[in-house]
Amino acid sequence: MSENTKVEAKRVFIGAGCNRVVNNVSWGASGLVSYGAQNAVAVFCPKTAQVLTTLPCHKASVNCTHWLPSSKFAFKAKNLDRHYLLSGDTDGIIILWELSTVNNNWRHVLELPRSHKKGVTCINAYMVSETDAMFASASSDGVVNVWDVSFPSQSSEECKILCLDSFSADSKAIVTLSLAELPQNPGRFALAMGGLDNKIKLYSGERTGKFTSVCELKGHTDWIRSLDFSLPLHSTKETADSIMLVSSSQDKVIRIWKFVLVGDVGSWKREITLASYIDGPVFVSGTLTYQISVESVLIGHEDWVYSVEWQPPVTNMVDGQLTNHQPLSILSASMDKTMMIWRPEKTTGVWVNVVCVGELSHCALGFFGGHWSPDAMSILAHGYGGSFYLWRNLSSSKESENWQIQKVPSGHFAAVTDVTWDKNGEYLLSVSYDQTTRVFSSWKSEEGDEAEDERWHELARPQVHGHDINCVAIVQGKGNHRFVSGAEEKVVRVFEAPLSFLKTLNHTRAGREGSFLEDLEADVQVLGANMSALGLSQKPIYLHSSNEPLERNGGGDGMDTLETVPEAAPAELKEPPVEDQLAFHTLWPESHKLYGHGNELFSLCCDHKGNLVASSCKAQSAAMAEIWLWEVGTWKAVGRLQSHSLTVTHLEFSSDDTLLLSVSRDRHFSVFSIQRTDNDEVSHKLMAKIEAHKRIIWACSWNPFGHQFATSSRDKTVKIWSIENNANVKQILTLPTFGSSVTAVAWTGLDHKEKKGCVAVGMESGLIELWNVNIIETEEGTTATAALALRLEPFMCHVSAVNRLAWRPTEKSESNQRLTSCGDDNCVRVFDFKF
Repeated sequence: MSENTKVEAKRVFIGAGCNRVVNNVSWGASGLVSYGAQNAVAVFCPKTAQVLTTLPCHKASVNCTHWLPSSKFAFKAKNLDRHYLLSGDTDGIIILWELSTVNNNWRHVLELPRSHKKGVTCINAYMVSETDAMFASASSDGVVNVWDVSFPSQSSEECKILCLDSFSADSKAIVTLSLAELPQNPGRFALAMGGLDNKIKLYSGERTGKFTSVCELKGHTDWIRSLDFSLPLHSTKETADSIMLVSSSQDKVIRIWKFVLVGDVGSWKREITLASYIDGPVFVSGTLTYQISVESVLIGHEDWVYSVEWQPPVTNMVDGQLTNHQPLSILSASMDKTMMIWRPEKTTGVWVNVVCVGELSHCALGFFGGHWSPDAMSILAHGYGGSFYLWRNLSSSKESENWQIQKVPSGHFAAVTDVTWDKNGEYLLSVSYDQTTRVFSSWKSEEGDEAEDERWHELARPQVHGHDINCVAIVQGKGNHRFVSGAEEKVVRVFEAPLSFLKTLNHTRAGREGSFLEDLEADVQVLGANMSALGLSQKPIYLHSSNEPLERNGGGDGMDTLETVPEAAPAELKEPPVEDQLAFHTLWPESHKLYGHGNELFSLCCDHKGNLVASSCKAQSAAMAEIWLWEVGTWKAVGRLQSHSLTVTHLEFSSDDTLLLSVSRDRHFSVFSIQRTDNDEVSHKLMAKIEAHKRIIWACSWNPFGHQFATSSRDKTVKIWSIENNANVKQILTLPTFGSSVTAVAWTGLDHKEKKGCVAVGMESGLIELWNVNIIETEEGTTATAALALRLEPFMCHVSAVNRLAWRPTEKSESNQRLTSCGDDNCVRVFDFKF
């Protein structure tokens, strides 16, 4: 931070989807949930449905996360003031993080030595005590490492991690692990693992070292997907001698195996009878022997069962003493988009499915995993669409259960390519390679919290598309909310906000001044939109008359046609929507398609009055690199601007809309003058074209108070330019060289009189810096000075390239400014700065 100015930064919002891998999510005893979001580890709070932070440092995509202690060991974590988190990535690196619960500070503790050579597929831990744990990690080449970790008792000490053993369990990937201490056999552990065959491999080992293969469990007919040992915390004497292992597979079946202590190795001899063939294998560890038998086979899911998990232990008061008890209750999550809770019946002991949540809809894309909360009153699933689903049991009695869906964080599950504010600065619109457009907004919570506790949620998903989306621009000016988007196709698509969205937006503004609904309700006849079968066009659902009850597919005979997938039922939302509402019921109708470009769209922008939209596409030649101008309303092409020879990477209109700036891969920028003739036609002229940088120019931004602009490039520089006498362009400043390629830049005004502004700079490394820029205009010409105002710390920034920065539009100069950013780490972020 520079000495002369103190800029305060506050993180307001992070939107990030979950990586679409199986062992990615972990619910900790701390009450927080961790998951991988591209290269970052994201942490969210289920109570507030907000992502709290993202942890940088991984260079590759995060495959798995695991809390120490996890929700399974919450009963051992009552007094902990520090919790730990393990995260593994596709390069085989495992990192240990520390969370101090006193001040909610995160710390990168260490990267594990002797990392895996291939990607880490799963991590599973066993808490021996509050300060000691063992954990196993497996990789996609079949190697399993077993680690001992001891946590510091004093804050001055450091964590100690020791690799106890490393062995190759299989030639193929191991995809699931579970570690447990054997009953009545302290210091001895069983390690179960499953992979790309139908056998469960069992290993035995000691607290201090080597693990050896003991036996295999056969019964499943397809890949093993998930394993979980129960804890030997049963209430009766005979169950204290046993533990259970639950397994699930791609054969859609769940199996429960029981390990029962039968005696010493020397004293116990197995009779070879017919019954011994039914009994199953024997597990020998040290001096003790355990008989393994199949307790139950659970059939109920209609697709692969990706995860099974025992309910975390509960603490009961027995004879005036607190005891921990392992409930016989299993949560399973399947690709059939349901989660089930299984328990044995009280009278017969037969395991039955007592709760089923989710839905068997015909466009189900399945759950990759399910998790219990530490108190077992909530269950969380993460799905194929990078999304979360959370149900909470709201019933107060133990006999009946009432599972209701709850709010969760959401976000893109692929690189976010562009982000922009609406004309009033009330919501954000972002587009991504995950083929969706999403609206995020702050939603005043019901408790009437103060402004500083502003909570953001996804408000709508206006476009769900069959192509990766590259760029977006909100159409400024009066009238209904509209945006244009460009994807990996040659068409620019125009969308208009339906009535259901406008009414919902009104609820998010509760307590804020003014309402814009009255001006709009008269004009807007469309309630929502339906998706076509191929997922490219969105058909409007009309509001026939306000008194008529709405039909599911917006009129017609109610028959489902091939034209629409499940019929949308758009409605006014009074609280933040959940995933299924977002996916089907919040689409915006497409009003126009703009044809003309010869390649995939790359960049879009709209002028400040809302009259013109400029667009560019990917180009290898001057003919393809034309910039097209479209007239808002008639949507006619009113200009084709020629200047560049390669892809135009970014476009922006000056604040008075008289100039259009374009930057390109050909290392040049161009400035066009845009004029309206008396009969309202648009005329344009190339004013200047300059080779500005040594490498690709990625982004540009105008000074809101004048005809100066910034350009940023792969050559790690940001340059400031000024247009003199409405014709000549001259360079007035170069900022000091940055640490990596500068991929995004955005200029906001701070003080109109003194010509003070701030330029936000986003880099390929994910870091963001703010630079104060003062423009000095004299008779000799224009000069500028710049000083570093703030370098955001890595924990607040992106972990991959920043793709776009955008300041929230404000009417006047303000010392409080809001910035949004998006990046290749699948994240959309919002920051508040106090200058």
